[in-house]
Amino acid sequence: MHDLILFWHRRYLRISDNIGLAAARQQSPKVAGVFCLDPNILQRDDVAPARMKYMIGCLQELQQRYAEAGSQLLILPDEPKQAIPRLAAALNAKAVFWNRDVEPYAKERDRIIADALKEKGIAVQNFWDQLLHSPEEIRTGSKQSYTVYSPFWKNWSSKPKAAPVEMFQNGITLTAAEKEAAIQAGAKNLPEAKDLGFIWDKNLVLTPGETAAKQRLEEFSKSAIFEYKEQRNFPSVDGTARLSAALKFGAIGIRTVWTTTLTAIEQTSSDEAKASIETWQQELAWREFYQHAMYWFPELAEGAFREVFKDFPYDNNPEHFQAWCEGRTGYPIVDAAMRQMNEIGWMHNRCRMIVANFLTKDLLIDFRLGEKYFTQKLYDWDLSANNGGWQWSASSGMDPKPVRIFNPASQSEKFDPKAEYIRQWIPELRSLDTQSLITGKIPDLQRRSLGYPDPIVNHNERQREFKQRYSQQKAG
Repeated sequence: MHDLILFWHRRYLRISDNIGLAAARQQSPKVAGVFCLDPNILQRDDVAPARMKYMIGCLQELQQRYAEAGSQLLILPDEPKQAIPRLAAALNAKAVFWNRDVEPYAKERDRIIADALKEKGIAVQNFWDQLLHSPEEIRTGSKQSYTVYSPFWKNWSSKPKAAPVEMFQNGITLTAAEKEAAIQAGAKNLPEAKDLGFIWDKNLVLTPGETAAKQRLEEFSKSAIFEYKEQRNFPSVDGTARLSAALKFGAIGIRTVWTTTLTAIEQTSSDEAKASIETWQQELAWREFYQHAMYWFPELAEGAFREVFKDFPYDNNPEHFQAWCEGRTGYPIVDAAMRQMNEIGWMHNRCRMIVANFLTKDLLIDFRLGEKYFTQKLYDWDLSANNGGWQWSASSGMDPKPVRIFNPASQSEKFDPKAEYIRQWIPELRSLDTQSLITGKIPDLQRRSLGYPDPIVNHNERQREFKQRYSQQKAG
């Protein structure tokens, strides 16, 4: 007889390169996966249908992968605080393993569940899986957490990285009696996203699941990674990895990703190509920087990090906010980006910075409103990355340049010089000349005839206004 270990999946929806799952398998071949459809998350008002479509797709493949490995993935449509201890007790599990998380809700939830399991005499083991280095590993010389990226990168990049761990295989399935006990404890069939109230009928940027994530990584590592430094900022070019959703849900392991970058470096003798690969490595480090920040400073999830922005006098004009949401600001690059997100549930990273900067610096609207709208739309939304990016753009976060302001016209000129991206996402403007699209200086008659709005604010005036308000705030 083998002891049963439950592995609780949350954001690590794969069986390969999964540290906690591999550790469970080392202790016993009888490992069953568990996933909770947590109503505390699913019933929020900021859950994107596209994100749920991706997650359910990942779970469908994960169930298949478990079956192929001789085991099974159980689905519990209930609060984890009740469901996990109840299932573990019903199955007489020896232990429950899971990988740790940085988010405030997850940390408190996990603490409660760990205590409940220990009260029942069920062992608990936790691991860091989604990070190459845990928050405890990367500290300043005075043992403090980093709040600036550059020294974080210097420390983080100097440390050796772990290799991928073994894939889960040769498992032992539950007995018929145990399967019945699992059903009695609340296990259900995996629903479709639409059964949960999330309707997304369009294609996703990345096909859900471990297989598609690995394929995408392989494709990227053979081509675009070698030109990433030059191509990553151009939204009309397929120059990024587009693995953000796979990393958010753990459809691919971060050690697998990192090892791929090392292999790519070995395969090229070009200094330019190596610089491009390192640039992508730095983006992976930015991801960890924001995760570490959320771990050490959970208050980030609630509002501004920098004191000067905690009560900043934003306008929060509801009409301006609605125009921004709909891609009707009269600024072509901003509107193209917002329409891209509304249409496909994803937005190019350069454009995320542009629209966030525009909302907070031109429209003078609290970043939290924009952050929530992104949460409602993005299929790859991740609390740490989304919050970090928004607070960087709003200058309210861990950012040494507090008055960074993007000019939409200059951003268009640099990163969409032929207006290809603008034309793709604002079809009513396709007939206009490139210069008009880049600058946004479209004659009134043309705007009216094409049904495109006038600019809702004057950039130069709002730039001055933001700076004035910022100076007043600093002065106290």
